[in-house]
Amino acid sequence: MRVAGAAKLVVAVAVFLLTFYVISQVFEIKMDASLGNLFARSALDAVARSTKPPRYKCGISKACPEKHFAFKMASGAANVVGPKICLEDNVLMSGVKNNVGRGINVALVNDVAPFIEFLKAIQDGTIVLMGTYDDGATKLNDEARQLIAELGSTSITHLGFRDNWVFCGGKGIKTKSPFEQHIKNNKDTNKYEGWPEVVEMEGCIPQKQD
Repeated sequence: MRVAGAAKLVVAVAVFLLTFYVISQVFEIKMDASLGNLFARSALDAVARSTKPPRYKCGISKACPEKHFAFKMASGAANVVGPKICLEDNVLMSGVKNNVGRGINVALVNDVAPFIEFLKAIQDGTIVLMGTYDDGATKLNDEARQLIAELGSTSITHLGFRDNWVFCGGKGIKTKSPFEQHIKNNKDTNKYEGWPEVVEMEGCIPQKQD
């Protein structure tokens, strides 16, 4: 009886130790897997952070050199989404800011007369950014077009009904501005019914040197 009891005790202890060993091995494997996943995720996160592209002012594609202003602008989309003008990471005009209107968005104007006075009052060395919304040409007369042309625009002379146009120039500029995009309103190629697609433009404007 004592021998049988001792044998049972030895078997019970052996089973307990074997069970404990198996459980500990499984637990360690799970722990190793969990730690492995954790380190793998950390490594992936580090790689993602290191490869995340940098953000430049106004969301432009590359940084501007020193003594340049970063800008990005887009014309309106049909008569639904207004234009957007950003300069040096400051959104000057947009539908979200609710300060855009139908026409050429330099300021909120509804008549060509105050628009002409506004253009005449711009001081030399001033950067001027313009973007159309819906229709920016109907109310323009020859004098308004000439004043905008003097800011460096080449497209303003043939800007037509519901054309999309964005422009960045300056008062006192001696050459034509390189910052201008223009798409004609054409029923055969329009993206929207009655309006061409949105035009976007970005760049770096050199600061005025004294």
